[in-house]
Formats: sequence, C-alpha cells, structure tokens
Amino acid sequence: MDLLQAIFLGIIQGLTEFLPVSSSGHLVIAQSLLPNFSQPGVLFDVILHGGTLLAVVVYFRKNILSLNSRMIILLILGSIPAGLAGFFFKDFFEALFLNPRLVAIALLFTGVMNWLVDGKKLKVKSEKSKSKGKLKWKDAMIVGVFQALAIIPGISRSGSTIFAGVFCGISRTEAATFSFLLSIPAVGGAILLQLTDYAGSSISYSSYFAGWLAALVVGYISIGILMKLLRERRFRIFAIYCWVAGLTTLVLAR
Repeated sequence: MDLLQAIFLGIIQGLTEFLPVSSSGHLVIAQSLLPNFSQPGVLFDVILHGGTLLAVVVYFRKNILSLNSRMIILLILGSIPAGLAGFFFKDFFEALFLNPRLVAIALLFTGVMNWLVDGKKLKVKSEKSKSKGKLKWKDAMIVGVFQALAIIPGISRSGSTIFAGVFCGISRTEAATFSFLLSIPAVGGAILLQLTDYAGSSISYSSYFAGWLAALVVGYISIGILMKLLRERRFRIFAIYCWVAGLTTLVLAR
C-alpha cells in the first residue's frame, strides 16, 4: 500500500463512517478493487477508525463535557453488546473482512434499515420523541445490540444505531447524537484490543499517518453533513446507494 492509496482509503473512511453506508464495508470493497493493492489488514482499518473517533470527540466536545451520570450509565449499557461481541468473536468478524461478497449482502441489509428510517410507522413514533435525558435503559440496550451487529463489515454502525434509536421513539438528531457518543467507547475499545495484538508489528508509518489524518479531517466534515441530512429526512437516498453498491459489488468482486 502506497501513500496515495492510504490517503484514498482515509477519505473513504471519513466519508462513510458517519454516512449510513458502512465504512468498513467500503474499505473492504475498495481494497479488493484497487490495482496491485497490498492488503494492510485489520490494523490499518482500526487506525482509520481512530481518526474518525477523534473527529467525533472534537465535534461533540460540548455534549461530552456536559454528560451527566445517568447518560454515562446509559452509554455504558449501550456499549455492552458490542464489547461482548468484539471480545468473544473477534477472529470470526476479522475473517469477514476478507470476503467482499458477504460485505455486499450486508450492504443490502443496511439499505433496508435506511429505507425503513423514513417509513411511516417510524416517523409516527419519532413524533412522540423523548429527550436525551429521558432515554430509557432498554432503549440504550436496543441501540447497543444494533451497534454490535455493525461489527459485521457492510452493516453501517451509524445507520443501524440511528434506525434503532428512531424505532425506540427518539428524534433523529438525538438518535444520531447518542449514536455518535456510543461510538466513542465502542471504537476506542476496538482500537485498544487490536493494538495489543499488533504491538511491535512493522508498519509503514507515513502511509498509516496519512490515512489517519485524511479520515480525521473528512470525518469531521461528514458529521456536519449527516446532521443536516437527518433534519431533512433524506435517508432513502442512502438506502438506494447501499443497494446499488451491494449489487455492483456482488457482480464485480473477485
């Protein structure tokens, strides 16, 4: 993997991490289609997630600084499913990163969730939306279960958790905010888990740093775009995109 390829993958990570189209799925697809690409493995994917993680922390810094004890407990509860899935099934999920066809099928499922977010029943529920301070523990757990599903490449973490939040009756913007806050312990834990396995590994520091920086900058911009699109109720655009991307990958993946 050369420097330009690393930057390209970092841009993809930054664009797709927060848009409901699965960043990990796009990284797998892009890596399978790039000519003469040397597979960097899961470690590079984790480092790119570190860049977008920092983008979340910076963008939502005011929300983070104003967290009360109740919301912290809800974030902990919501983090449990993904933590258990990542700890006990890490090797299984890592193997999925090598199969673009499975990623394509997961993208089709992500498209279904994006389509349903704009569905009539979910919109009626959202009209009775609860404020973030009244979010219930069972809502946090449901969102957490959907976050655990997003460990599968091709399942969008933001898409699945926002879908779950809106289904529970949370407004779109509050569901997105909780989703992003929930990503901090999930992604941070995944990074720590992977770094312990790859400690002392030989890597291309310049390429990895370039990819990380690209993911950070583009990711920060993408958060603002997503929040705007959420207010405009335009998730079905992402549903169509996921279906096209998934079907195209099924045809082209080798």
